[in-house]
Amino acid sequence: MKTTLESLMVQGTTSDAGKSVLVAGLCRVLKRKGISVAPFKPQNMALNSAVTEDGGEIGRAQAVQAQACGLKPTIHMNPVLLKPCSDTGAQVILQGKAITNMEAVGYHDYKLVAMNSVMDSYQRLSDSYDSVVIEGAGSPAEINLRENDIANMGFAEKADIPVIIVADIDRGGVFAHLVGTLALLSESEQNRVKGFVINRFRGDIALLQSGLDWLEERTKKPVLGVLPYLHGFDLEAEDAINDRQVENSDTKLNVVVPVLTRISNHTDFDALRLNPDINFRYVGKGERLTGADLIIIPGTKSVRSDLEYLRTQGWDDDINRHIRLGGKVIGICGGYQILGETINDSFGVEGAPGTSEGLGLLPITTDLTQQKTLSNVGGTLKLFGEEISISGYEIHVGVSEVNATQPITLETGFLDGAISSCNHVFGTYLHGLFDASEIVPLIGRWVGVEEIETVDHVNNNEKAIDRIADAIEDHMDLKKLWPSLF
Repeated sequence: MKTTLESLMVQGTTSDAGKSVLVAGLCRVLKRKGISVAPFKPQNMALNSAVTEDGGEIGRAQAVQAQACGLKPTIHMNPVLLKPCSDTGAQVILQGKAITNMEAVGYHDYKLVAMNSVMDSYQRLSDSYDSVVIEGAGSPAEINLRENDIANMGFAEKADIPVIIVADIDRGGVFAHLVGTLALLSESEQNRVKGFVINRFRGDIALLQSGLDWLEERTKKPVLGVLPYLHGFDLEAEDAINDRQVENSDTKLNVVVPVLTRISNHTDFDALRLNPDINFRYVGKGERLTGADLIIIPGTKSVRSDLEYLRTQGWDDDINRHIRLGGKVIGICGGYQILGETINDSFGVEGAPGTSEGLGLLPITTDLTQQKTLSNVGGTLKLFGEEISISGYEIHVGVSEVNATQPITLETGFLDGAISSCNHVFGTYLHGLFDASEIVPLIGRWVGVEEIETVDHVNNNEKAIDRIADAIEDHMDLKKLWPSLF
């Protein structure tokens, strides 16, 4: 018999207030209590995405939250995903499938249609699980976005869901954030708010108590918890690039990744960034691709325009010089296409139709296609005379014709990737390649560095989820949210 536990929505005073992590932690807490729980985010805007078991595409944060629930991700956990392709437009992905590109003004009106998919997906999850923990987007108090809202209070009101609001005290102004956010909501929305969570607190809680008392008196809402700043905490980011590294003064391998304007799935590099033997560095606008043993060209939502951007930064010259001096280069997905000879967009998939000349470092030619490839894959990689098992996922438009050794054999029997004849350049469509524990030491040997530490990235994610769940259990009054359970 299905047990019903009231669903809950987590909204934030700002982006990056901690909504994604709090939802993951709450999901893990409920799972520990034997509750079948699923995550849900009505609308997500992110270039970090994941491939679901049912062959669709959702925000990467929801895949991590599904992991916290012990579930495989499905398209219904994030029915609307917006992937920006310009400053004013985005690809709209509805229940896992890309339907069109829209400018912001056009999408504002389309949200009335998208709400139908949102409610359909939410109902499916509600019917299948004891509870659903829902993540909002940005802030519910964005006045210009409140009309037709499907991401925050617009959804909460329609689905009749209680809400908690989280704010990041480490940024400063936490009381203004919480009081101001609540004040900008309608009366019915204010009544829906069950309390506040203050995130990332450092120091003695006694010094904060007078502020907490004032906040509760001013708003008539309880502070449900003050979560501590977790030093060294790292969980896959929803969208913002995380450049934090583990501390180690004796690194062995220097890895550099240029930040393209539409860089996608930069979570590919978390396993490298957090390896104590690797000095990992993102390079931004105006900086040089120097001091590297390995340069990795990341994925991008707009491959031809980011190829042009790469050239305007002079990074093509840096890459060529790097190879001449014996350095190695890897391209992932869009980066793989950039390393090739040509990228042809006959259908105008990413903008105006046309053909771009690639960097010419791999003998491949790519035709961008109207159909997106979405798949979770496994297989074997042969590199540097060694063969290991790998897994990953493909999210790309484009089919590449390869005239080179293809080092990856997929379980389906198809081949992937390419290695240059000089053995200095390697490309693949597979995201998540570096997550396998054996791959990073192998890449190190290919580059010429021995004995790189093996890091279990998947297990580290599990530990991070458990860590935030432990903090929630220790520092939040969960009985005020679910009195029948705690």
